[in-house]
Amino acid sequence: MAYMLKAAAAAAAVAAESAVGLFSRLQTPVPKVRTFSTSLSSLQVAGPVWNLGRLNHVAIAVPDLEKAKAFYMDILGAHVSETVPIPEHGVSVVFVNLGNTKMELLHPLGNDSPIAAFLQKNKAGGMHHICIEVDDINAAVMDLKEKKIRSLSEEAKIGAHGKPVIFLHPKDCGGVLVELEQA
Repeated sequence: MAYMLKAAAAAAAVAAESAVGLFSRLQTPVPKVRTFSTSLSSLQVAGPVWNLGRLNHVAIAVPDLEKAKAFYMDILGAHVSETVPIPEHGVSVVFVNLGNTKMELLHPLGNDSPIAAFLQKNKAGGMHHICIEVDDINAAVMDLKEKKIRSLSEEAKIGAHGKPVIFLHPKDCGGVLVELEQA
């Protein structure tokens, strides 16, 4: 028995010594990495007059609003709003609450709707735009015009949330239709 205790103690000492050796190897200093900096003047960033906020929603154009609404509510169990017609934008919308953001289901309201044109090209529907909040939409519009970013209207209009919005041209936004909304 005493022999087994001595052997166990010796094994523990060797293990501890190995662990200390391993630990000291882990603590060896890492060589410094050289960093470089770019001049902020070469980047086009939002100035101090306005700032981007959170993602407000992702908009999905749907050919059948009631079917899409039922899918998110009945199949996925999401909280879904009532259908809201917005004639000035030519759409009917349903909001799907996702907790940290929303989805906006869009359906054409009338034949002149921009969503009708989208659905002509995309029969099954699909992602239409993303909406990002800004803290000062008027300053954002002026600043983006100076930066040669085109918008789909000259000035902001009231959107589905009752707040001013403006859409930026997808050709200036990496192929994505971007909606800015006053936070």
